[in-house]
Amino acid sequence: MRYQVKDCVALVTGANRGIGKAITEGLLARGAAKVYAAVRKLSSVEELIDQYGDRIVPIEIDLEKPATIESAAKTAEDVTLVVNNAGVLRTESPLSQEAVDALNFEMNVNVYGLMRMAQAFAPVLKKNGGGGFVQLNSVASLKSFPDFATYSASKAAAYSITQALKVMLSDEGIQVVSVHPGPIATDMGSQAGLDEVAEPPALVADAIVDALATGKFHAFPDSTAKQIGAAYESFAKSVIEAEMDEG
Repeated sequence: MRYQVKDCVALVTGANRGIGKAITEGLLARGAAKVYAAVRKLSSVEELIDQYGDRIVPIEIDLEKPATIESAAKTAEDVTLVVNNAGVLRTESPLSQEAVDALNFEMNVNVYGLMRMAQAFAPVLKKNGGGGFVQLNSVASLKSFPDFATYSASKAAAYSITQALKVMLSDEGIQVVSVHPGPIATDMGSQAGLDEVAEPPALVADAIVDALATGKFHAFPDSTAKQIGAAYESFAKSVIEAEMDEG
């Protein structure tokens, strides 16, 4: 299954900054007709509107608030590509006194938010004849890092849900892509202490467009991600991407 972004109508969560903004701009640069910039505060999209005019449509989505997701799905009824980029990070180790609270917060956004997005927008994509559903999962979904282990755990759970969505949505003509960036130059990357090794967020947009166009499930955008992806490739093809019976 393959998907071309030219002339598509897309929705990107967390579109106002960092990776989300780079994805939004990357889709528009490749010919997307319109992008719903899904953010918590509509005013944060003004810079994108100034640059791209009516090709940017601000829409409220807060992954912690299911009502905003349900409302957005009713408004953005012409969407054929959904990119769930928004996520949260807490730098807590498993032994931290704040670890449980951190994991609860991260699971609510990074995992339950993904499920809410899929439940709301899969019917929209199906109604529109299929399309693409892209989830930002991080290399931390494949390898845990002690200083932000709760984030890694939430992204591992999100990756597991994304695998299930791949199987379930393929029959509806919806291509699912799991994106696994390494250190990217964003506020979140800085929070994790990754400034020295971080790479441009535009690489993520490029990887998403390539994965959609070539029918790939996994996307590894930057040099760190590619290194991990190369080591993971055999298992991914033999197990994750293979058709296997349950049980």
